[in-house]
Amino acid sequence: MDVVGNRTLSDLLTERGRRFGGKNFLTFVDRDRSVSEYTYTDFVERVQRVAAGFAASGIGNGDKVVVHLPNCPEFLFSWFGLAWLGAVTVPSNVANTAAELDHVVSFSDATAVITTAEYAALLDQVTAGKPAIRTRLLAGDPVLRSGWVPFTELLDHGLAAANAEVGSDDLAELLFTSGTTARPKAVMLTHANCLSAGEREWRALGLDPADRCLTALPAFHVNAQTLTILSALTVGASCVLLAEYRASRFWEQVREHRATALSLVAMQVRTLLAQPPGAADRNHSVRRVMFAINVLDDEKDAFERRFGVELINGYGLSEAMTIVTIAPVHGEKRWPSIGLPAPDRRVRIVDERGADVGTGVVGELIVGGVPGRNLMLGYYKDPVATAEALRDGWLHTGDNAYADKLGYVYFFDRRKDVIKVAGENVSASEVERVLLTHPGVAEAAVVAASHAIRDEVPVAFVVSAPGSAPTAAALIEYCAQHLAKFKVPAEVTIMDALPKTSVGKIEKRSLRQQPDAARALR
Repeated sequence: MDVVGNRTLSDLLTERGRRFGGKNFLTFVDRDRSVSEYTYTDFVERVQRVAAGFAASGIGNGDKVVVHLPNCPEFLFSWFGLAWLGAVTVPSNVANTAAELDHVVSFSDATAVITTAEYAALLDQVTAGKPAIRTRLLAGDPVLRSGWVPFTELLDHGLAAANAEVGSDDLAELLFTSGTTARPKAVMLTHANCLSAGEREWRALGLDPADRCLTALPAFHVNAQTLTILSALTVGASCVLLAEYRASRFWEQVREHRATALSLVAMQVRTLLAQPPGAADRNHSVRRVMFAINVLDDEKDAFERRFGVELINGYGLSEAMTIVTIAPVHGEKRWPSIGLPAPDRRVRIVDERGADVGTGVVGELIVGGVPGRNLMLGYYKDPVATAEALRDGWLHTGDNAYADKLGYVYFFDRRKDVIKVAGENVSASEVERVLLTHPGVAEAAVVAASHAIRDEVPVAFVVSAPGSAPTAAALIEYCAQHLAKFKVPAEVTIMDALPKTSVGKIEKRSLRQQPDAARALR
């Protein structure tokens, strides 16, 4: 037995509704800065109504529903309403192109989709000819659109009872994440994974019911889900969800909504520092700021000095339902360490044979746990990748790290061919796959280049097909038609040949030393 027991998301929500009732749970700030607020009682009732509407629409236990929504209350109502019935949320990045979204819808075996009017035409294109999609729901301002049901109509079916057959080991979410494969894999997360994350995060950050946890990060990623939403719900705190991040007004919103805990990515740290300093920069209630690596020493010092709050470094990944290590809130940080193992975490650093390495020696960071409890259940419909990642009770992260004599962990680099772009994971293989579909490209390789604001950006190196001479601009435009904006290469270099090893494998290390990849792009 662990801290979750056999409880589910609906159990957690019911418990917190009874205990915290009229207290504010969710404050949503729209793009026009209009505010919607929901107490714990309001939120539970809205989830029950949405669940009843889902059920009336034919959505039930085990059904997969693609939620293609930006930050909005409907995202949370859908996530918890589907869990209430035992259905499965499939979050979709709203930057996805038609091809990327088609993969999410088709591979997940979805039977329903939820989006807003802004993305309805895209979903119409993707779901055309897919009889498995029985239900299309349109959130946001009421808009009549053929084939779509307004989300508000879900509220007309009373209150749904939680599905008593759902247990903590049942699937709650399929989260697509970029890895080393050409197509994103779907991480299977259970109710126990969600509840474990909430417990872990509030304990690691030292939160309490008086906290107000604010984020502008997208709710379709684990960062916002765990460090803001689930941690706040678990401890009985309040959650402030911004529709979007704008550096020019973010810190003002932090003050306005009395935020006490933030989760930032490095891009946000840098863009906040780029804003003109103000006399009110230190006039706030923030006591915790969590971020994840990729901040330089001078940036960290400048942020802490200017805003008067300490940055708490950490490391996590979707397959572990986020935080694995974190700097102690009340202890020594030992910057640039990514901290010590978080509550309920066991961490080892091993060599290629799986043997523990010594102090200061770089090896792969692996995470101990139980699949479906505090590690992912596996990759959906991918037993080979699951077996590779989960071995003998350990999640192999593909990331290199080392530990000092006190056990503090330090991130070294990624074994996985993943590029970190402003908090988003980009699979180099996925970008390469798109480039190779261009008739003028014979070979392609994509690597990361450092970027002053976005941490890293993809840069591509290609060899033209015989008789073809595509330009770099044409290839960038081609990628933009098939990939989300953050995945599009910042630069493309046409080469006569790609460097290769003795066995014919592309030597990416050499490409990273090329001028186009080595310089910091701006």
